[in-house]
Amino acid sequence: MVNAQQVQPGSFLTLHYRLSGPDGADLINTFADKPATLSLGTGELAPAVERRLIGLAEGAHTTFQLAPGEAFGERNPELLQRVALSVLREHGDPDERYGVGDVVQFPTPDGQGAFAGVLRELGPPEEDWALFDFNHPLAGQPLSFEVQLIGVL
Repeated sequence: MVNAQQVQPGSFLTLHYRLSGPDGADLINTFADKPATLSLGTGELAPAVERRLIGLAEGAHTTFQLAPGEAFGERNPELLQRVALSVLREHGDPDERYGVGDVVQFPTPDGQGAFAGVLRELGPPEEDWALFDFNHPLAGQPLSFEVQLIGVL
């Protein structure tokens, strides 16, 4: 009998996986589609998820729970920032109308990339500000990760 390959740091994996939030709703689910292929250690999965995969054997099918903040960090209150609406109009579409819940892209300081913030609150019109949350949407959330390892190289 041939021993199944085990996941090690740097392994190349073919797998199905499902990530679900605290309400049990799927955030990502590959089980109904083609399996995913990825290499451990390249940032495709959160480090906490990768640590849970280490040592699993090819063919394994398991589910594990990730504690609040384990996969995407804790919520950081310093990542709630007020931004002047005049700045948004100056650097974006001046006719854009923003609403609570909108996701807005902001350029990085070097202009080479972007990051997103969720609009949480609009100040009164005379105060010209909006409160954005730059935390990862899953920060501080408990998550469930189901995995079926199809291949390990």
